[in-house]
Amino acid sequence: MEKIILTDEKIKSDLLPQKFGRRGMIWTAILITFCAVGLFAYIRQLQYGLIVTGMRDYASWGIYISNFVFFVAISLVGSLITAVLRLTGVHWSTPLTRISEIIAVSAITFASLIIIVDMGRPERFYNLFLYGRLQSPIIWDVTVIITYFVISLFLLYLPLLPDIQILLTRKENKGFHKLYKFLGSFWKGTHMQFHISEKAISILCVAIIPVAFSIHTVTSWLFATTYRPGWDSTNFGAYFISGAFLVGSGAVVVAMYVFRKYYKLEHYITEMHFDKMGRIVVMLALLYMYFNVNEYLTPVFKMKKSEEGFLNGLFIGDFAPIFWSAIFGGMIIPIIILLFKKGRKPFPMFIAGIMIVVGAWFKRFLIVTPTLLHPFLPMHNVPENYKHYFPTWEEWAIALGSLAGALLIITIFVRIFPIIPIQETLIEEHEKAQHHK
Repeated sequence: MEKIILTDEKIKSDLLPQKFGRRGMIWTAILITFCAVGLFAYIRQLQYGLIVTGMRDYASWGIYISNFVFFVAISLVGSLITAVLRLTGVHWSTPLTRISEIIAVSAITFASLIIIVDMGRPERFYNLFLYGRLQSPIIWDVTVIITYFVISLFLLYLPLLPDIQILLTRKENKGFHKLYKFLGSFWKGTHMQFHISEKAISILCVAIIPVAFSIHTVTSWLFATTYRPGWDSTNFGAYFISGAFLVGSGAVVVAMYVFRKYYKLEHYITEMHFDKMGRIVVMLALLYMYFNVNEYLTPVFKMKKSEEGFLNGLFIGDFAPIFWSAIFGGMIIPIIILLFKKGRKPFPMFIAGIMIVVGAWFKRFLIVTPTLLHPFLPMHNVPENYKHYFPTWEEWAIALGSLAGALLIITIFVRIFPIIPIQETLIEEHEKAQHHK
């Protein structure tokens, strides 16, 4: 690739938000359509009750909770890329910080919404705050989700302020100038403001790591305290966290490829970024595989009677095709691809990222459903449909609508704001120029 000199003006013009072309409009229309169909299905659910779903007395959690766990997992990427890499002094991650933060904010937003969707009486949600009990894992789950959302929002907003100042000086995107003024007209770019902003970001980076770990451990404890086969595990917290790091990294890889290709960002998201992210993904996939071995082989070794039906269902029963596809497609094959240097090129990385994200969603489905269908007390004298679970079209529509909603937030954000930090990129280029002198 021909060496391009990145002047201040070129960086600004390259990284400014761009108007949607034809493909962008079609993409946005598709997402809005999925959201609209999901909203229609939810209105039907409100009208007729949860009877429109496939959930019954035993499988009382379905793909709604699978979606919740998936969204919570993918949101952890904000703390990985922004906080962990920033605090350890990794500078190459700068082009990826805003990508990871908007993924985290959109994911945690729909994690919150999908919980409300799962409630049979959502109008009683306020009772959680009026009469919540500290003894309940649910109140802790809600608390850490709200806290994580607020910190993630600030980690997205504060580094955006210098870029908003740049946007206000440009003629492009005039239609959003009122929004820019509302969000950042107070930012003058003084030394004191930069100092306060950097200090606040550092504090938030430190704060978000234990909060992010709390989300996944509290969620895992919520499962584990339910005392069912498959959830009765002290390994669950580490199992959830390692899986969340992996799917979050996979999502960032997919976003990197898409933004790089369609916004012509080859000079900012380079092959070096894919190579380094590939190495991180391999490490996280191996870590997650280790906890998978712990999660499944330990109960296999003991083979309690209560676990037998659950494990057989996963390994050789009805859920075996999904289980082995998630294991091989979501972990083993991506590891094999990314171990080789050619596999850490943009397109192979994109394929591996897609496999990881899709495998992660089905893995969350397997965490929820098989366990509920294998209670400690055998099912007797119940209707046949209580013994199985398959989502209705309403559930699929709402689940897909929530996934489309998260993507729509990211899409709208990219239309309004720079997806790669302009100010931080300018500073890094100036530091490189000084270093070469």
